[in-house]
Amino acid sequence: MTSSRRTFLKNSAIAATAAALMPNDLFAAPAQIQRVGIQLYSVRDAMMKDPAGTLKKLSDMGYQHVEHANYINRKFYGWTAKEFKKVLDDLGLQMPSGHTVMTSAHWDTATNDFTDAWKYTVEDAAAMGQKFVISPWMDEKVRHDTDLLKRTMDQFNKSGELCQKYNMKFGYHNHDFEFTTMVGNMRLFDYIMKNTDPNRVSQQLDIGNMYGRENDAISIINKYPGRFISMHVKDEVKSATNTEGTGYESTILGRGVLPVKEVLKAAKKTGGTVYLIIEQESYQGMDPIDCVKIDLQTMKKWGY
Repeated sequence: MTSSRRTFLKNSAIAATAAALMPNDLFAAPAQIQRVGIQLYSVRDAMMKDPAGTLKKLSDMGYQHVEHANYINRKFYGWTAKEFKKVLDDLGLQMPSGHTVMTSAHWDTATNDFTDAWKYTVEDAAAMGQKFVISPWMDEKVRHDTDLLKRTMDQFNKSGELCQKYNMKFGYHNHDFEFTTMVGNMRLFDYIMKNTDPNRVSQQLDIGNMYGRENDAISIINKYPGRFISMHVKDEVKSATNTEGTGYESTILGRGVLPVKEVLKAAKKTGGTVYLIIEQESYQGMDPIDCVKIDLQTMKKWGY
């Protein structure tokens, strides 16, 4: 993950605190790959400059599903939920999931309930027709404070309960620190898996973020069968700048060192995965729009 991505997530967390798209029986049905989409952070600069035009390009490429990474002051890329849903509908796009960082500030200890900011996050996600409300970050202070971490896991499960009222699931998305941070004698990633209710909290496995820390995504999938309804699909190459901190950075699918096709087979067979999300954050000098077009073509060649 690039340093700009980390900054983006932290800033999103600060900003956040200041019509079903999948089958209704999704969570009960036997798992099978049903959706291939794109995380819009892959084309973040273009989305900032011309969101409508960028979404049109993605639709023209053949993308049908997107995952947002921009929800600030109850707006998606500057649009309200109603406005953004119309933009997507007009382009034949759907948004089954989105990323909004949930922090401890979203829980009001005085009322023992979520703040309005988080309730609005869930309500607006439901208005968009989402099935997943995914938090893609964990503050560093939470990672190293056992009591705060326990409360955060409780908050995750309670968010799952809130999302269930709207026929959605809450989710958590990993980076690399979950595999290096220890909670006692347990990795943070395993602690999260152990302390979140799979009926309420979905895990979105990012196979690229983990590489360089934990390089065997297949073993993770086999260790926690059925837990990864959603997955970020990436490939990785050695990074000349090491801006992601792991020594690797993302690249066009099929051009890196990850056994992506084998991981996808495991996700389909064991992971319980129904939604694959293409994300590319580094481009090795290419235009991000051109990259994500090739990424989608590659997925189609692989049969997805």
